[in-house]
Amino acid sequence: MNWEQLLSLQRFGDTTKRIRKEIVIVSLTQNKFTIKTKLGLILFAISTVLTINAQEINDTTFGKGLLNFVAKDSTFSVKFAPRFQVRSNSSWDYNGDDYDSADYNFIVRRARLIFDGFAYSSKFKYKIELGLSNRDISGANQFNRNTPRYILDAVIMWNFAKNWELWAGQTKLPGNVERVVSSANLQLIDRSLLNSRFNIDRDLGLQLRHKSKLGNDFLMIEKLAISQGEGRNVTEGNEGGLQYTARLELLPMGTFKSKGDYSQADLKREEKPKLMLGLTYNFNENAVRERGFAGDYMIRTDGSIYATDQTTIFIDAMYKCKGFSFMGEYAKRTAENEIATEIDGITPTGNIVLTGNALNLQMGYLFRNNIELAGRFTSVTYEAITRTDPRKQYTLGLNKYIVGHKLKAQSDLTYTTIDGEQYNITFRLGFDLHF
Repeated sequence: MNWEQLLSLQRFGDTTKRIRKEIVIVSLTQNKFTIKTKLGLILFAISTVLTINAQEINDTTFGKGLLNFVAKDSTFSVKFAPRFQVRSNSSWDYNGDDYDSADYNFIVRRARLIFDGFAYSSKFKYKIELGLSNRDISGANQFNRNTPRYILDAVIMWNFAKNWELWAGQTKLPGNVERVVSSANLQLIDRSLLNSRFNIDRDLGLQLRHKSKLGNDFLMIEKLAISQGEGRNVTEGNEGGLQYTARLELLPMGTFKSKGDYSQADLKREEKPKLMLGLTYNFNENAVRERGFAGDYMIRTDGSIYATDQTTIFIDAMYKCKGFSFMGEYAKRTAENEIATEIDGITPTGNIVLTGNALNLQMGYLFRNNIELAGRFTSVTYEAITRTDPRKQYTLGLNKYIVGHKLKAQSDLTYTTIDGEQYNITFRLGFDLHF
C-alpha cells in the first residue's frame, strides 16, 4: 500500500489500528522517505484519525470548499478551500516607430490555501489564508527576518453585540472596493493601476465594524481600523507610527445577493438595481515606506529610517442590475514631505513617496450563456515631485464563467499610454480553479 492509499483510509475513517499497521509497513518498505518526512506523516495520520473520530463530515459541492468539518457538539468548524490562478501574458512595447516582437510569460499568479469557520460559538469566526506562489510570498526583508511571507490573512472576527464586530489580526484594511474584492472574484484578469499604485492593502491590527438600517432597505456600514502601518508579516516591531483607517458605506437600495457588493460581475443577475457607495480615509503617521504599507523602506546611510505622514482617500461605487455591473473608483494620496532626506534634512536619499491621484471605471454585461464582455478605463496622474509620467490604460475583457467565479476562463487586451504617447499592448489569458 502506498501513501495515497493510506491517506484514503484516513479519509473514510478506518480504524486507528489498521492505519498504524500500514504506517509501519510503508515506513519499512519505502526508504526514499527521510526519517523526518516519515515522522511528520505518522503524526499527520494519527491526528487525522483523532480528528475524524471527534468530528462530523458535512457533504459539500464544488465551490463550497474541499473539506468541511463541524464538531459533533457544534463548538467549532473548519472549511478548507484551496485555489489557484494560472495565466499567460503576451506583451508588445512601442519603440517610437512600431511595436517590437512580443514577450511571452507563463506564470502561476496565485496559489493559496484558505481555512475558515467558527470557534467555540458562531459569534467567533476566523480566517487563515496562506500563499504559495512566488508573487504571494515575495518581499523578504530585514523587517520580516528575511523569510517568505506565507501568511496573507490570520484574523479573528468577534460578533460581540448585535450588528457589531471586532476583528483582530492580519487582514485587508477597509480600503478601496476593488482591493477588498477577493482576487478570486475579479471581472478582469487582475486589478487596475489605481489599485497597484494607491491601495492600502493588508496590515496587522484591530478593526471595528458596525451596520445599521436607516429605512426599509437603506443600510449604512461603518468600519474603523487601527493598524501597524507597514503591511503584512512584519515581525521586527513598528518602525514608524500607527495607521488609522475609516470607511463609510451606504447601500440605499438594500443588500446585494451573496455579498455581491464585494464581488465583481453580476453573476446573481440582480432583479432590482443595487448600489453601494463608499468613502475611505486613511492616515499613516510617520510612514517609513514609499507607499505606506509597501515599497522600499526609506533607509538613510546612517541606518536610521526617514518617516513622513501619508494620507490616502478613496471614493468608490458598485452597481448591479440584470447582468449589468459597474464599478467606479477615485483615489488620492498626499504626503507631508515626499522626498526622503538624510539626517541633515537636506540631502535626498533617493527615495520618494508615491503621491498623486487615479480614476478607475469598469463595467461589464453577463449574457445568459454566462459569457461576459467587460471593459475598463484607468487614468493615473502623479505629483510632479515624483518624476513619474501619467499613465492611461484601456482594457477589453472576455470571460466564460463555467461555475461562477469558482471555475472560469478569462482573457483581456490592454492598451497603455504614458504621457499621451503609445507605450504598450498586452494580451492575457487566465484560468481560475477554486474548490
